[in-house]
Amino acid sequence: MLDFDRFTWVSFDCYGTLIDWETGISDAVAAALASHDIHLSRSEILELFAKVEPQIQDGGRYLEYRRVLRRVMAMIGVELGFQFTESDLTCLADTLPLWPIFPDTRSSLRAMKSRFELAIISNVDDDLFAQTAQVLGVEMDAVITAQQVRSYKPSHRNFEAALERMGVDKSRWLHVGESLYHDIAPANELGISNVWVNRGHDREGVGATRPTDAKPDLETPDLAALVDLMGLS
Repeated sequence: MLDFDRFTWVSFDCYGTLIDWETGISDAVAAALASHDIHLSRSEILELFAKVEPQIQDGGRYLEYRRVLRRVMAMIGVELGFQFTESDLTCLADTLPLWPIFPDTRSSLRAMKSRFELAIISNVDDDLFAQTAQVLGVEMDAVITAQQVRSYKPSHRNFEAALERMGVDKSRWLHVGESLYHDIAPANELGISNVWVNRGHDREGVGATRPTDAKPDLETPDLAALVDLMGLS
């Protein structure tokens, strides 16, 4: 069990951990596909997303996340053997600010804010997160986006930028994320204590992130369970 008393900062991945990006992604892509009379299951859509998104982010040249999402849609079309319309290509970025918040996010953030400084480390553009920030219910003490760092997690650069921004000793920093690939693996590599919020513990099929064998320091099914373990409920 982690000793929560030693932490002064808690950072979060946003999309997947605080925001239900798998529902947002699958609903947007399903609607675009349905307009072409193509129907895939949620699991099939998320498997395609998990396959193509890292390929674009690892392409060697930084692209803003809006452009990444556009290329994701284009590559999904290629995988399925047809070409999306212009409105289809922008559907993920257009709907991102509307992706649903998990029901335990606001109350959990408020509880943790009473004890810790809070940060966001997110693979997103500043303007897209600014719209999401309005629904989180608490003001973050630091926000580090991919656009600011010009790289995407699991790059160590994003976590190193967060460490500098927070100005905290690494031993007093806890990172919380839903993605083993984007968050837990690099946190382990950098010696950052971490919690895997396994939002997909009861899910059938694959999720929206590339699989990896990274092992977290602690696993919880949701943020509410983490708040309980912290003694903040």
